[in-house]
Amino acid sequence: MQWRAGSWPIALAVCMALPAQAGAQADRDAKMSLVSAAFAPGGGLPSKYTCEGAGVSPPLSWSGVPATAKSLVLIVDDPDAPDPAAPKRTWTHWVLYDLPATSTGLTEGVGGSALPAGTREGKNDWGRSGFGGACPPIGRHRYFHKLYALDVVLGDLHAPDRQAVDKAMKGHVIAQVQLIATYAKHPGG
Repeated sequence: MQWRAGSWPIALAVCMALPAQAGAQADRDAKMSLVSAAFAPGGGLPSKYTCEGAGVSPPLSWSGVPATAKSLVLIVDDPDAPDPAAPKRTWTHWVLYDLPATSTGLTEGVGGSALPAGTREGKNDWGRSGFGGACPPIGRHRYFHKLYALDVVLGDLHAPDRQAVDKAMKGHVIAQVQLIATYAKHPGG
């Protein structure tokens, strides 16, 4: 499905089980879910999680991680930058990797030492670790919260950017799910 300005996909929370490398049938049939208490799938992102508010990360919860998963990766990005009518790039807001496969979510505003033990942070497109709140320069943007289950622990990638994490997890994703929120700045914001 191709997205155009003014049209929003109906199926907004997507779960996909990918072929397991050497995994069991249970992993191929895994149905991960990802939700937030702060917004409905496809709903508006409250300003608290944006540059017009506190800019903290939203709470996220997940379930259905395959039993053979060794770690999780969470990436939050905006494919509509800078203008949804003429997107030129995907802007990465948050990169977390090596989340424990046994973890079930993240609290609002979590970061640094409050992250689950073993979690590592990559760099966002502002060139720093941590969550960067939504701050679209024009129009209503979509914010994809993507959770990947991997069959490996990636280890220390030395403050990687999004591309380095994508490269490291290539061939190791056994399941994934995404949750989408939307946001447009308030007039005069």
